[in-house]
Amino acid sequence: MNVVAFAASSSKKSINKKLATYAASLLEDVSVEVLDLNDYELPLFSTDKEEELGQPELAKTFLEKLGNSDAIIVSFAEHNGSYTAAFKNLFDWCSRVTQKVYQDKPMVLLATSPGARGGATVLSAATNSMPHFAGDVKGSFSLPSFYDNFDAEKNEITDQELAAKLKQEVEKLNS
Repeated sequence: MNVVAFAASSSKKSINKKLATYAASLLEDVSVEVLDLNDYELPLFSTDKEEELGQPELAKTFLEKLGNSDAIIVSFAEHNGSYTAAFKNLFDWCSRVTQKVYQDKPMVLLATSPGARGGATVLSAATNSMPHFAGDVKGSFSLPSFYDNFDAEKNEITDQELAAKLKQEVEKLNS
């Protein structure tokens, strides 16, 4: 199985990228490609820009990466209760190429933050939205209080109950 994992964040120190990468590592006998949204930076979407630029190659390349995968793991950073501007912009460009952005791929959606809610608001929005764009949401997981529950040196969740819950959600990609 080929898995694409990425953080819906452009932060170079993204805790969501750490979580997505860790989650993908829980799957056995898979090939994982971790994408970085910074590699797909595009001008701010508008119909004027679309008229000027057409469909940018970077959006098409991102869609191709998703299309060539067997499953997708996304971890959402939460900015003021919603998606990051970087993710939303890339998503907007991709959705103009095809409304089926996620191409019927099975997905596990994640979120984390330094706070106790762990990005729960954006995760809820994503979980409800992805099926409208051909995402087959198999599972979701929010990691609260990232810095209290994730050991960056060992690259693992330290709370055993939370670690077991994440593993359970990620394994739904195999079903």
